[in-house]
Amino acid sequence: MNLLEPFFLSQCLIGIAIVFDFCSFQFKERHKIVACLFAAGLLITTHFILLEQWTASILMSIATLRYLSSIVTTSKKMMWFFSACSVTATAFTFAGLISVISCIGTLFQTRASFCESDKVLRQLMIVGTSFWLVHNYMVGSPAAVVMELLFISSNLIGYYRHYIRPAKALGT
Repeated sequence: MNLLEPFFLSQCLIGIAIVFDFCSFQFKERHKIVACLFAAGLLITTHFILLEQWTASILMSIATLRYLSSIVTTSKKMMWFFSACSVTATAFTFAGLISVISCIGTLFQTRASFCESDKVLRQLMIVGTSFWLVHNYMVGSPAAVVMELLFISSNLIGYYRHYIRPAKALGT
């Protein structure tokens, strides 16, 4: 296998993105969570470009900018702006069911990004990530499938650490 093949490079980028994704939900502070997601987004965008998955590439580019802006704001106007950008991008790059699935996942994650509560952010991200998991399976990216599974796992671990375990300790 040629190490410079786009497919191989795309899978390597996902390997690095996994580190940022996994770390993201171990933080409690939402700005740290979305900062990690921003870093991962840069890598994931490039991954999809290398795979010539244009709807996913554009949606991840928008998501990366969304994460950057949501570090500093939870404005609902910004949420609607990024949602509109995602729907428009999907319409212009429409490639069938794969495009619809990635757009739905993106819309859940857009809502999540602008939540003030990291708890709701985590819940909505699980839903959105589930759509991206199906998308990545359908486009044939094994590393991206693993990434989404680890992302969901990290989110569940963080959710347990920050919300379930403390509630049990308090006896509620």
